[in-house]
Amino acid sequence: MEQHTKTAAIVLAAGSGKRMGAGQNKMFLQLAGKTVLERTVTAFQQCDMVDGIVVVAKADELEQVKAMVPQAMYHKVIAYTAGGKERQDSVLCGLQILDASYHKVLIHDGARPFVTTALIGDLLSNLVPGTGTIAGVPAKDTIKRVNAESIVQETLVRSELWNIQTPQCFYTSEILSCYAHALEDGYTGTDDASLAEKYGLSVRVVPAYYENIKLTTPEDLDVAEVFLKRLHME
Repeated sequence: MEQHTKTAAIVLAAGSGKRMGAGQNKMFLQLAGKTVLERTVTAFQQCDMVDGIVVVAKADELEQVKAMVPQAMYHKVIAYTAGGKERQDSVLCGLQILDASYHKVLIHDGARPFVTTALIGDLLSNLVPGTGTIAGVPAKDTIKRVNAESIVQETLVRSELWNIQTPQCFYTSEILSCYAHALEDGYTGTDDASLAEKYGLSVRVVPAYYENIKLTTPEDLDVAEVFLKRLHME
């Protein structure tokens, strides 16, 4: 049996949230009396499998973030750090904070406040060296590939398609190596797993749940209120 190794969670809170149209970082929006950021960090704080949390925020919002999720209340928070221009830059900033004692890492979008201990456990239990694990759900809609003129080129096989979420889980040294290669090559991926795939890791999708949405548009906040009750997270 594998001995316990320390696991970190990197919570990304440096996005602009322009599509939310709220005039502020969507991490700071209220969701049933708590901010989105508080709910997300709390999920990892309450998970026994997570030993440390790094919160990545915009440089000019770091003090606000520290006040919102203070270490005095969230004792697993080991660092707050400024992110970069793009999500990929922000993840790298978070990875570079971790010391060698954190052998595993969960990378998570702060705008997904409905991550559960059960999902975190499934991701970690399926993780083996050389393989990343990522949360996902089967695609519900028919997906078509179209050209620049919006003409359908191909209808993809729906049974083979998954909508990918976060957390995405890796051995820290392995994903850090992938990020270093991407930086050297000037490669930008769409998520953490895309870098892992490009630089030699196998990636396994772990079934998640549709409630694990990323809050992106104003309509998502209305849906989130319903999900809070369904998941008993009020």
